[in-house]
Amino acid sequence: MPLTTIADEARIALDTVADRATGLLSPSLRVGVTGLSRAGKTVFISALVHNLVHGGRLPMFEAQSSGRISRAFLEHQPDDAVPRFQYEDHISALIDQRIWPDSTRAISELRLTIEYESASAWGRMFSRGKLALDIVDYPGEWLLDLPLIGKDFATFSQEALELSKLPGRQDVAHDWISLAQSIDPNQDADEVLARRLFETFAAYLKACKEETRALSTLPPGRFLMPGDLDGSPALTFGPLINLTEGKVRAGSMQAMMERRFEAYKTHVIKPFFREHIARLDRQIVLVDAMQAINAGPEAVADLERALTEILECFRPGRTNFLTSFFTRKIDRILIAATKADHIHHESHDRLQAIVRRLTERAISRADFSGAMVDVVAMAAVRATREGSVTRGRETLPVIIGTPMEGETIGTDTFDGKTETAIFPGDLPETPAALFRKGDEKPENEPNIRFVRFRPPALERTAEGVTLSLPHIRLDRALQFLMGDQLA
Repeated sequence: MPLTTIADEARIALDTVADRATGLLSPSLRVGVTGLSRAGKTVFISALVHNLVHGGRLPMFEAQSSGRISRAFLEHQPDDAVPRFQYEDHISALIDQRIWPDSTRAISELRLTIEYESASAWGRMFSRGKLALDIVDYPGEWLLDLPLIGKDFATFSQEALELSKLPGRQDVAHDWISLAQSIDPNQDADEVLARRLFETFAAYLKACKEETRALSTLPPGRFLMPGDLDGSPALTFGPLINLTEGKVRAGSMQAMMERRFEAYKTHVIKPFFREHIARLDRQIVLVDAMQAINAGPEAVADLERALTEILECFRPGRTNFLTSFFTRKIDRILIAATKADHIHHESHDRLQAIVRRLTERAISRADFSGAMVDVVAMAAVRATREGSVTRGRETLPVIIGTPMEGETIGTDTFDGKTETAIFPGDLPETPAALFRKGDEKPENEPNIRFVRFRPPALERTAEGVTLSLPHIRLDRALQFLMGDQLA
């Protein structure tokens, strides 16, 4: 499914040439950070910057562990029209207030400049030893819009209706379906009715995202995160039922919905792809698989569907010296299972295997294109530590931390202040236990329960210096995403 026209490709080529020309004097690497809401995008970027700026413990990140990085510091970002990622506010929330920062609601950007010494004598002779890391933060929900480019309004409406019939959606889709069925697509266009249709459909999508359902395939993405388009006509539409086939009457509700759907593609989706996605060099996709596991097999299956669509929207592959001046490809994609600190390390390999199973089809496509793909279980900020408790003759591995206020396990409700040891249960030995085929129930459905923890209280040295944010495998993620650029 082509996402661009010849004209789009020409504009992308011009943008790439301009970026490369600038990069000859100041080398840069554009890394996209995405994931569905609550996957931990804001926390990942904040922890990445904090650990590099403050010399954090990153043993798997070779340039840092070998002492070749002399310093890392924030600079003005190159794109003045893109909001800045508010790093300072997010770090204050994590460290001073011990609360998780606000989630990504729109696109933002941050430039981190790294000064380093090359690992080779040849490199030290010819390299400036300076890399500008441009981090582009954007909601994964917006990526789910990209497949809409190749669809017409009738297809969009039909697919929305089919999704609404799936388990976990039927009850919350009732109001939208009732309204859509009451609308005659051939009746005169009505702005008030169009607004009602949009609001009812958007309310259904938001209900699907609630934690008890944790569904993921919810296009259009801007209905959930409108950004600066809230209230615009390009967002004031919704799927209709019983559409008129053939020529549509001008001035009808169907004609209005079709026109606005096409405007959404032209003025919202395509510029987002052309100006941001098509300019990326590397990409990390953060996946909160445990939220879906908590919600049940319908949420797991829906997460698999969403991740497949997201990963198929990238432009993976490799370029050579000549073609790189005119086109950009994402040559490395990291898929990170977040919140690994919510389970014992004995289950990390299982979590990693689950996320690999969720994305295996998209990984195969990216591998075929020549891009490198890796999967890792990580926690950008580690909120727990590990321990064990003895019950009779049995010793259970537990995690110890401060659950967020209001979190519950059984009849226990946590106050947000008391540190607690929790046994979260075991992830299944094989990912197949979490997946269903058709209407069958997953085999040996796991009995597990995850709770959310507050950020950790940071340690201080004897001199009163606050240490960097603790993590799990953030260093491995950094080595994969940019280790080769600092060689």
